[in-house]
Amino acid sequence: MSSAFKFLEDFKEKEQSSLDQAIGQRKYIEDRIDLVQKKIDDIDKKIVLYSNVVLLLQKTATYARTQAKAQVEDMVTKCLQYVFEKDIEFVIDFQELRNNPSAEFYISSIFDEEKILTDPQSAHGGGVVDVLSLALRTAFLELQDPPFEGPLILDEPGKHVSSDYIFNLGEFIQQSTISFGRQVIMVTHNNHLAQMGDCTYLVDIRNGKSIVKLKEEDQAEAKSSLTNMVSE
Repeated sequence: MSSAFKFLEDFKEKEQSSLDQAIGQRKYIEDRIDLVQKKIDDIDKKIVLYSNVVLLLQKTATYARTQAKAQVEDMVTKCLQYVFEKDIEFVIDFQELRNNPSAEFYISSIFDEEKILTDPQSAHGGGVVDVLSLALRTAFLELQDPPFEGPLILDEPGKHVSSDYIFNLGEFIQQSTISFGRQVIMVTHNNHLAQMGDCTYLVDIRNGKSIVKLKEEDQAEAKSSLTNMVSE
């Protein structure tokens, strides 16, 4: 009889030990579940946060793009109207292509009291494209933040602009240097544009060599300035 009780006691202890072990494993699993759930909750919060950040950045980028678009359109439009003395406007059309923003440039003009958008290159010729290119370069340079230092270098600006508008183009370049306080270094074959510079160098090619000299008027001015400096 005692041996039967001993067997039952041993069996009970063994089963109790197995039960305690199972309870411990369950507690460990529950703790792991709680830990994983906490990580999941943290990840969900980060997803919400990052989604809001992305949305904020998208709205900020859209706002910045809209502001930059308005500034560039305004500056280029004023340039086109100043040079060609016509009621034309520069228009930027933003589109999304494969989740990437792209921009198309158009010239807006009035025809029979209706606004018409046309491609600058195909519909308006090289003169408009030359002025548009110059205006865009000036706008991007001046609207850059932080600003770019140094001069604006132009290689034959207005090469296709007719003589009817070349004076206006020269005036625009001159006014730009005054308004933005930026030096312009220009290479040109156009005598009118060359005459508008504060200092003009003439380059002649003789026997395969480039001969550089100051324009006569600038030579006289330089000599006068040097004389005044010496006398002082």
